[in-house]
Amino acid sequence: MIKILFVCLGNICRSPMAEFVMKDMAQKQGLEEEVYIESAATSSEEIGNGMHSGTIAKLTEMKIPFTNRKARQLTKDDYENFDYILGMENKNLHAIRKIVGQDSERKISRLLDFSQTPRDIADPWYTGNFDVTYQDIVEGCKSFLQWIKERTNG
Repeated sequence: MIKILFVCLGNICRSPMAEFVMKDMAQKQGLEEEVYIESAATSSEEIGNGMHSGTIAKLTEMKIPFTNRKARQLTKDDYENFDYILGMENKNLHAIRKIVGQDSERKISRLLDFSQTPRDIADPWYTGNFDVTYQDIVEGCKSFLQWIKERTNG
């Protein structure tokens, strides 16, 4: 089983959106038994809070199933428990490394590093644009899933 952890600043917008988008993609491709997916925050600001209403609205609009969840902070143990730790932007990668330490197993990347156009995913908490964030997350999840398939089947 491949274990994936999506990480953003607060774990209420981007990382839970990526968590549920990826779970939906995996389920539709019959891979739900092959991947385990969670999300977490680098900061403690939103711990215990539910998803942002903009994330809920976008997932609902796109008919992506989701469950109620509470934001949690990344821990040092997550590095050992997950195969991939995917941040949404370079600031997240820096914060992830501060929490988990050295990335000796090269598990830490940005989600869009697997796409044709590697870049940060903007935080809709600040931009207010959940549509662009969703499009970037879908692009990243598709690219990452394809990358995983190529590695495991090739």
